[in-house]
Amino acid sequence: MVRRELAAARIVEPTLQAAYARCRELNARHGRTYFLATRLLPASRRPAVHALYGFARYADDIVDGDLPQADVRLAALDAALRPALATGHSDEAVLAALADTVARYGIEPDLFTRFLHSMRMDLTTTDYPTRAALSEYVHGSAEVIGLQMLPVLGTVCAPEEAAPHAAALGYAFQLTNFLRDVAEDLDRGRVYLPADELAAHGVDRDLLLWCRRVGHADPRVRRALAEQVERTREVYRRAWPGVLLLRPESRPCVATAFTLYSRILDVIAEAGYDVFGARAVVRPSRRVALATGTMVRTWAGRVHREPPLRRRVVTLGAEPTAGRC
Repeated sequence: MVRRELAAARIVEPTLQAAYARCRELNARHGRTYFLATRLLPASRRPAVHALYGFARYADDIVDGDLPQADVRLAALDAALRPALATGHSDEAVLAALADTVARYGIEPDLFTRFLHSMRMDLTTTDYPTRAALSEYVHGSAEVIGLQMLPVLGTVCAPEEAAPHAAALGYAFQLTNFLRDVAEDLDRGRVYLPADELAAHGVDRDLLLWCRRVGHADPRVRRALAEQVERTREVYRRAWPGVLLLRPESRPCVATAFTLYSRILDVIAEAGYDVFGARAVVRPSRRVALATGTMVRTWAGRVHREPPLRRRVVTLGAEPTAGRC
């Protein structure tokens, strides 16, 4: 499969082939949903997606991997990135594949500068007081990835018309990650939910930490997360029209990623918005079924203007009489 993709993309230099293979391995190991969706792209475009994902994963591992001197490592990556993008070459495998992809598809280099800005924020910022503050982080950590992908996917319109939808989809994916990973992010000392919106439900960091310790969500937290899920669904709705603006051969990939990732919100809702008992994941069998159905409908040209979202109504419990206050 790797050789077929590289041959289709006309990547023939052995060192560069190894660089792309390294990025593909990162995607397959860490991005199960993205990797499955990428398999629906024409083989010639898959290496570019692997390169973009591989770079994002590489930087994210520096920030989240508890590595010593993460700030120094991230600065070194930033310093190595600039000449790589300027020359189209690098001795580091992930950067070599990325630089080649950027040159092949004419991706704007500043998008990667903005991405690293958000990665640096992760080293110093642990809370976000408002949605505007969170959106600054998400722009660099996720929206720009949607914009990086756009030249690879191709559009049937002017790219600037599709760009807001591509950014919104990256935003929606990231917000979904935040909701799924509340517990894990607390373990890293971070809360990626707007503090003022949580406070409207009587929720703060201390209450979230209590939920983490006891392994289940307080009713106030459930109500706050229910609101966050609905806000995230609205971002998905803004993103969906962009699928129709992509080249037809790219639509199955993006529509499938949309369906699989938005389904995580359904899993959270089905659990009563308790993200502390178990990680919200779509079962492998369900993931394959959803992907197959979306793929068939998209290839058949049945991509509708309304997104395939389900609204879950869950009755939440009453305010507790005991517990962390």
